[in-house]
Amino acid sequence: MDTSRNKFNITGHLQIAKSYSDGSEEIVFDDHNIIVSGMGVGLSYLFSASGSTNILDYQIDRFQLGTLGSVSLEFSTTAELGQALATIAEYGTNSNLFLETTTQIVNGVDEANKIFALIPQSKITRINDNSVRYTLVLNEDACNNKTLNEVGLFMKNPTGSAVTKSILVAYRYFSDISKTDEFSLIFRWTINF
Repeated sequence: MDTSRNKFNITGHLQIAKSYSDGSEEIVFDDHNIIVSGMGVGLSYLFSASGSTNILDYQIDRFQLGTLGSVSLEFSTTAELGQALATIAEYGTNSNLFLETTTQIVNGVDEANKIFALIPQSKITRINDNSVRYTLVLNEDACNNKTLNEVGLFMKNPTGSAVTKSILVAYRYFSDISKTDEFSLIFRWTINF
């Protein structure tokens, strides 16, 4: 069974590159991603008009990175990362990332105080009528001394809660990347609707 698709026929692709100060890049990952059931949950709130009345709440505008990813999480039922970075310090206090602490919906349960890195609007690009690219950039000061091996994209707040409640919509495990200040890490994540 192709786990990169769901009944909405949404697919995705992720490329990860190390970017060095001399302008060179090294592609370290290039493969499909997993669209998880949270995408269906978020879209069902939208299409049934039972969730947020603000269209911005349905945007995919945040992500998490983690250190305990595995192939066993690459299924549509995955609702959270194996072990998401849990503090601002882990993401890097001097990094380029804008971070938000809020609630995450995990299998219908609200889990408070989760850290999310926000995706600037300038890093969300429409590729064509059916595709959007999210460019996640971790500069030289972000996530240093962490061995990263998973990433997830999140829909902002599909329930329309007064307190933002984000839900995982896409996930990918990748081989360990030991992040250092010698390079930036660029995630180019394309979702095809």
